[in-house]
Amino acid sequence: MPLYIALTYTTEVDWTRPEYAEGLREYTAFEQAHAAVLRGGHALYPTATATTLRVPGGGGGDPIVSDGPYAETKEALTGYYLMECADLDEALAVAAEIPAVRYGTIEVRPVHPSLDT
Repeated sequence: MPLYIALTYTTEVDWTRPEYAEGLREYTAFEQAHAAVLRGGHALYPTATATTLRVPGGGGGDPIVSDGPYAETKEALTGYYLMECADLDEALAVAAEIPAVRYGTIEVRPVHPSLDT
């Protein structure tokens, strides 16, 4: 079956804070309900911990490394789920149940199969 990635874009929060305990329970319930198709997923550290890498000149130049995310936006890439689903319709149905959809955006993309398989 094809793989799809569901990228969550939300306002960043510190999931270790007590006021987010209920939110964590919602994600746990989602993960348990869809364990049959989930192949991985994690919350990401805040964008302040990101490092951006670029190689100008079509890859022929020296790498440029900078701290932080590429762009400042209200919503940031905050997590992902890797899903093995029969088709895009099933992937979208599962993604529609990710708790972040209520207060953020979920981007679903097919994962390109490995070139060596």
